[in-house]
Amino acid sequence: MHKKYASLLFIGIAAMYNIAIAQKKEDQDTITKLNDIVVYANKFPEKAGKIAQTISVIRDHNAIQLQANTGDVLLNSGQVFVQKSQQGGSSPVIRGFEASRILLNVDGIRLNNAIYRSGHLQNIITIDNMVLDRVEIIYGPSSTLYGSDALGGAVNMITKDPVLSTSKKTVLSGSSTLRYASATDEQRANLLLNIGGSKWASLTAFTAGSFGDMTQGNNRKSAYPEFGKKNFIVTRENNTDIASVNPNPNKQVASGYNQYDILQKILFTPDEKSKHVLNIQLSNSSDVPRYDRLSEISGGKPVFAEWYYGPQVRNLVGYHYTASKLNGFFQDVKVTASYQNIEESRITRRFQNNNKDFRWEKVNVFGINIDAKHSSGNHELHIGAESYQNFVRSTAERKNIVTSVLSAITTRYADGPTTMQSNALYAQHTYKISKQLTLNDGIRLNLTKLDARFADTTLMHFPFNKVVQQHLAATGNIGLAYAVDNTTKIGLIVSSGFRAPNVDDLSKVFDTKTGSVVVPNANLKPEYTYNAELNFNHTSGTVSFGGSIFYTQFKQALVVDRFTFNGQDSIFYSGVKSAVFATQNKARAYVFGWSANATIKFTKQLILEGVATYTTGKYTDHKAVQVPLDHIPPFFGKVSIKQSSTIWNASIFGQFNGWKKINDYNPNGEDNQQYATPDGMPSWFTLNAKFELNMGKAWQTQISLENIFDANYRYFASGISAPGRNLSIALRKSF
Repeated sequence: MHKKYASLLFIGIAAMYNIAIAQKKEDQDTITKLNDIVVYANKFPEKAGKIAQTISVIRDHNAIQLQANTGDVLLNSGQVFVQKSQQGGSSPVIRGFEASRILLNVDGIRLNNAIYRSGHLQNIITIDNMVLDRVEIIYGPSSTLYGSDALGGAVNMITKDPVLSTSKKTVLSGSSTLRYASATDEQRANLLLNIGGSKWASLTAFTAGSFGDMTQGNNRKSAYPEFGKKNFIVTRENNTDIASVNPNPNKQVASGYNQYDILQKILFTPDEKSKHVLNIQLSNSSDVPRYDRLSEISGGKPVFAEWYYGPQVRNLVGYHYTASKLNGFFQDVKVTASYQNIEESRITRRFQNNNKDFRWEKVNVFGINIDAKHSSGNHELHIGAESYQNFVRSTAERKNIVTSVLSAITTRYADGPTTMQSNALYAQHTYKISKQLTLNDGIRLNLTKLDARFADTTLMHFPFNKVVQQHLAATGNIGLAYAVDNTTKIGLIVSSGFRAPNVDDLSKVFDTKTGSVVVPNANLKPEYTYNAELNFNHTSGTVSFGGSIFYTQFKQALVVDRFTFNGQDSIFYSGVKSAVFATQNKARAYVFGWSANATIKFTKQLILEGVATYTTGKYTDHKAVQVPLDHIPPFFGKVSIKQSSTIWNASIFGQFNGWKKINDYNPNGEDNQQYATPDGMPSWFTLNAKFELNMGKAWQTQISLENIFDANYRYFASGISAPGRNLSIALRKSF
């Protein structure tokens, strides 16, 4: 099916190529030159034409801020695949890498912590998209600058900065935004207030959102007339769980949640060369139902009566110091110190069972980054140091909801004092050989330490009571960027990446699905990737196009596979006999793929855009058999046509995913076969329309009609169906 979509995409572009190049020369100035695009992938500002690696930047504030959450910002760009296990979740996938193999950063602070799991994550929704200024996506291993976890790439999210006054007077400005969406009953509000003086400024933002139970599309493929329907609702009467008929099977009952976010930034600029920023971010949610687990049925009955994440808390305090145009050896310096407090919990209770299990995790993270840049002639040298210290506390208990009797259960992670730290030194060098040719090269030395203590081994009978590891890893990159006349860039890069096993990999005990349990494996080693990439971008007249081809080879790849625990291949976990699995180092694995994009500007106002990505990957198991890697998305992309004027913008766009056949699923990993059809995840296409209107300088509105044909579809590996026909309205007032 992906071949069909690829043909439609490129035939359409080719058919309109001759029309586009016939446009008048005065339209040529509408093309953005490569060297005009400034990115921060190297932590300091750099023109895109001077970087060999593939980077995309989402700058459109409406595309960023007028979405349901930050995960949807990436998903609706068409450039990043996003998996969802519940409405309150989004797990980005870049080049077949997901979760703890993708690095998330906000304002230069690393979000990945010691309990980021290898499965599917929801942490990105704790970043309030309504206060984001831009999002940068770095494709391919980025461990040289960003360290462990950046195997598939990195997502850098940059929030708005306070704005200084341009006069001697203190200026008050801001905006308020309201947003509603019908398919999710989304009701969201944001208030942003900026107070700017000549040397100091304050930015305060508050966002509150309520999301109801999501309604999925009604129009299903004829081969799967019941796919995705939620036919039952679990209620409790007289201390007994009852499964009753859901009057609207398209309403995914038990998927709604609430969330609020607060941002406070204070900027102080004592002179033109330096600035100080205090950055405070608070995010908190209500209980977030785990919809995929709540939709499971066994023996004609629901498996769970309750399964939800407790309030997800992310508190961050950061201090940023920036100095530029200095007279010493380093002309530019950045220092970021941060503290993060993260709380997560999982609460589960099986259907018609009075025992309710609580598992809580608390993580405190202290971090510091120091970066300095020296420029001399055609050379730029970037030196950096980084240190992050994680403290993890994992607790658990079981409560009988009828008798209130408490009892002990296994914790998700090691229940004793558990720490993980990462320390690194790195250097990135840029040599502008000529106006056209630029060399990028770098090296990083990273030392990781993990100390996990199992205080109570009576429940699981671990054959060890602690896991202590220390790993020294060296990674590097070398690449060439060749840019011609600011219109054409060819990049070739070879890079390596690594991921050290974290607390989740080494000490987790958890049922990935009913009848399967993952146990700790104390013998894990870091996984390494070696990547080669060729990319190109071309802009000429009214046409621009580009793409990349990449290949990644694994060494000691971490994958979940069958295992034995105390000599047994199955054990009883939560009262269910479960097959034993564990994360293990597999000798060989690879990921291969390509991406392509094109833009045609028929006039200054009328633009056609398209983007598509294809990825495949396999690993060799213990029987020397090649098995599909998990997390590999199907062929996906987006095609849109946009019309704009000085006061309004309109677009019609289609998003699509190809088939993911069941034989291409990983049988033991995180691909979630149980939430797909017997044949896999069907291909799908949605047609959508969006209209934006600027009503003077102060008022702006956006109206979107998504999934116009009310198609029923589900993203690969997801456990919740996507919204059906969805009308969203956003209104913003600036002052």
